[in-house]
Amino acid sequence: MSASGVVAAQLRVGTAPSSLVLNAIRVGGPSVRDQIAARTGLSVATVNRQVVALAASGLVQERPDLHDSRGVGRPKVPITLDRDQFCVAGMHVGARRTTLVIADLGGRTLYSHAIATQDLAGVSAEAAVERLCGQLAELAARFSGRRLLWAGAALGGAVDAETGVADHPILGWRDQKLGPNLHAALGVPVTVSEHVQAMAAAELLLGGEVEPHGAALFFYARETVGMAMIINDQVHQPTRGAGSIAGLLVVPGPLSEAPVAPLQSVVGSSALKAAAQRLGTADDDRALVDARASALGQAVASMRDVINPDSVIVAGQAFTDHPRGLAPVQAAFDAATATREPREITPTRFGLHVTDAAPIAVALAAVYADPLTVVTGD
Repeated sequence: MSASGVVAAQLRVGTAPSSLVLNAIRVGGPSVRDQIAARTGLSVATVNRQVVALAASGLVQERPDLHDSRGVGRPKVPITLDRDQFCVAGMHVGARRTTLVIADLGGRTLYSHAIATQDLAGVSAEAAVERLCGQLAELAARFSGRRLLWAGAALGGAVDAETGVADHPILGWRDQKLGPNLHAALGVPVTVSEHVQAMAAAELLLGGEVEPHGAALFFYARETVGMAMIINDQVHQPTRGAGSIAGLLVVPGPLSEAPVAPLQSVVGSSALKAAAQRLGTADDDRALVDARASALGQAVASMRDVINPDSVIVAGQAFTDHPRGLAPVQAAFDAATATREPREITPTRFGLHVTDAAPIAVALAAVYADPLTVVTGD
């Protein structure tokens, strides 16, 4: 950890024995040692050593009250996460809404508070960052009975993962020391991540698999658009920061007077309002929402053809606001893709709460990467 308290994000499935055991217990629920060994591929002896160490650190606990007395032979005591001792804090800064959240060790939200981001428009970027960090600290203080282990922040724009310095062009933020300020407010290590990568991390790390496999394309669209890739059980994080699909050209139909347009210019609610005003119709006119679904399907198909992932996951209200859900996006995707093998587009497992899950995933990624060191400080 640097002097600023910022630790670069490692958005991946942990491979240390303690990480594998802790994650297996999180995913599998109450588990005996033999079950944990089967899920992780570790020996029972190794699992036992890790369970003893994790229990001594307060991360897991034996639950003899959950033992099934109908079994034959020596009783095997189930192990569960200790969800009461620790917590993590998260902040997602969006173009329209900022979310502050506290979650337990398993990723379950304990408290979430949303702020209209435009309420910060009347203050300087420095004051806005300071205010948000102070509000998250106040929220964390409500859980003084738990030890806060880590904080994660996620936002659109450019993020320097090493320093926690971030830009948010829509909000006018430039070189804001979000990570250091958050560390100063909370007194724990902080990780800052680009928000679409953080959402992809939530799919990878907070899902229901001990060892997820395969490549996945994660696509987000609301007022802004973004894409992330999951490869070999980790979110791909380019050395020089996340790329952009904002300028990906699509056929916009009635959303624009141009024959082709950049994706980000035609999928947000402001773009629909502008098109509706130009055409003298309602924002939710069927032709407009169909055109947005078509543009999104085209864009996802273009990236799918380049990467050819095993799965395609989408999130954001630009995808979900159509009256027929993802069906029109899927139809446009099927028509546009040049890859012959069918691929079903699936929604994020977190639904409208994906922005809550994103910064929590960033924080828990650090905890689960080396849980014993995080708790003991060694």
